[in-house]
Amino acid sequence: MRNLRKPLTIALASGILAISGCSEKGDSGVEPLVMYCAAGMKKPVTAIAEQYEEEYGVPVELHFGGSGTLLASLDIGKGDIYLAADSSYTNLAKEKGHVKETIPVALMRAGFGVPKGNPKGFSKLADVKNPDLKIGIGNPDAASIGKFTKKVLSKHGIWDGFEPAVLFPTVNELANSVKLGTIDAGIIWDAMAAQYPDLDFVNVPEFDAEKKDITVGVLTDSEQPTEALKFCRYLTAKDKGLKIFGADGYEPVENADEWAETPEIALFSGAMLRPAIEKTITKFEEREGVKINPTYNGCGILVAQMKAGQNPDAYFSCDVTFMTMVQERFSKPITVSANEMVILVRKGNPHKVFKLEDLKNEGLKVGFSHPEKSALGALTKRMLEDEGLYEEILATGNVIPASATGDFLVNQIRSNSLDAVIVYKSNAMANPGSDVDVDIIQINRPNAVAEQPFAVGQGSPYPNLVSRFFEACVSEAGKEDFLKYGFRWELVDEES
Repeated sequence: MRNLRKPLTIALASGILAISGCSEKGDSGVEPLVMYCAAGMKKPVTAIAEQYEEEYGVPVELHFGGSGTLLASLDIGKGDIYLAADSSYTNLAKEKGHVKETIPVALMRAGFGVPKGNPKGFSKLADVKNPDLKIGIGNPDAASIGKFTKKVLSKHGIWDGFEPAVLFPTVNELANSVKLGTIDAGIIWDAMAAQYPDLDFVNVPEFDAEKKDITVGVLTDSEQPTEALKFCRYLTAKDKGLKIFGADGYEPVENADEWAETPEIALFSGAMLRPAIEKTITKFEEREGVKINPTYNGCGILVAQMKAGQNPDAYFSCDVTFMTMVQERFSKPITVSANEMVILVRKGNPHKVFKLEDLKNEGLKVGFSHPEKSALGALTKRMLEDEGLYEEILATGNVIPASATGDFLVNQIRSNSLDAVIVYKSNAMANPGSDVDVDIIQINRPNAVAEQPFAVGQGSPYPNLVSRFFEACVSEAGKEDFLKYGFRWELVDEES
C-alpha cells in the first residue's frame, strides 16, 4: 500500500512506539484512515485495507507493532482505529478513554510454533522448563502473545524460574525466528503459524482452555469516526473482512454482521419509550452512518405484528410480559428501566381523585389503555384486579372506550375529554406543557410498575450493530434522557 502521509519515524524505545509526522491527503484528495494494528494480523488486515480502498476509494494507513506498544502510542499519537491481538488491550484502551466503540473480530489460541515435523518433540506446557530446549516468547510488556504467555505460565506455576532464550517485540519476529532455526520453538498464535508453511503448530491444553478474542476499536479522538466505523464494519463483516481472516487461519466470531454500506435497523419499541430514545437514535445514525427505522406502538399491537410474521432487528418492550410473548425471536433480554403508573387528573383536581378507589366516583369520565393492545392496558387491568377494583370501576360506566397508548390518554385529559386516566409517569412528563394542564397522583403500588427490557432479534443480519445501539441507549447520555422523563434506572452493571 502506498504511503499517503509524510514519512513517519517509528522507533522502539523502552517498549514505547515513538511517532512523528503530520497527515496529508492522498492523491485522490481523501483523508486516509490511520489504523494501529497488532503485527500478527498484518497479512489479513493489509489485504482488507487494500480491498476497501479499491471498493470505496478511502485509503487506510497501517501502523504495525506489538499490542502493548501500540496501546502506549495512543497516549501520544492520533489516529482512527486500534486493533489489538487480545481484547484485554482494547478494553484497557477503552478504560483509558482512547477507544469509544468496539466490535468483535475473531478468536485465537496460543501454542508452540515449531519447525515442520516438530523435531524436538514439543507436546506439553512443561516443556518450557527443559534446559535443552531453546524457547522464545513475546515480550509481556510489548506483545499480546507475551502477556498471555506470562499469564498462563503463572497460572500453572511455571513462570517463576522460566528463562526464555529470547524476548520478541512482536509475534511475527518470534515466528520468523522459529522459521530461521535460531530457536527451537516459540509460543505463538495458531493463526500466525497458519501463515508459515514451514511451521507446525502444537496445541497445548492449558492454552486451548483460554482462547483469546480479538476486537477492533474506534478511537475517541478520531476526526472521522463515521468513516472509521464504516471500515470497522467492513473489516468485521462475515461476507467481507472475516472471509479474509478465516482464509488466513483465524477463527471468525460466529455472530458477525453482514456487510451493507448503509445498514438499516428495524426497531420495534413501545410507544412510551419514544421520548427516552429519540435523541439517541438521531445521534447514533449520524455517528455510525446507518439508518434506524423505529415503529412505536402499543406492545400488544407490536407483538401481534411479530406473530404475523414481522421480524425486527431489535425490540424495546414496555414490559417484560410482552417480551416473554415473543422471547423465542430474540436474544436474552436486558432490563434497562422501570416506569411507574400514575393517575392523571385535570389541573387542580376538580373531581377530588386521590386514590384508585376514587375512580368509581359518580359521573367521572375515566380513561384506560387497551388491555390487549398495550402493556399499559394489561398492567392497569392486572393492578386493578389485584386491588379488587377492576370490575367495580367498569360497572360504574365511567370508563370510555380504551386507547392503545398512554400519550393519547394524556392528550384526551388535556383537551377536557376525560377527567382521570391511568398512564405511565413518562407519558405525563413527555408531553410539553402537561404540567400546566394536569396533576399527577401517585399510585405507589408494587404492582403499578412496568419494567422495560431490550433484546436483539435472533435473525438480525446486524447483531453487533444493534448491540452498539443498545450501548448508546444505556450510555450516560442515554441514561439522562430516561431519567429526564421519569423512568427509573434498572440496568445492573455486570461488574458489580
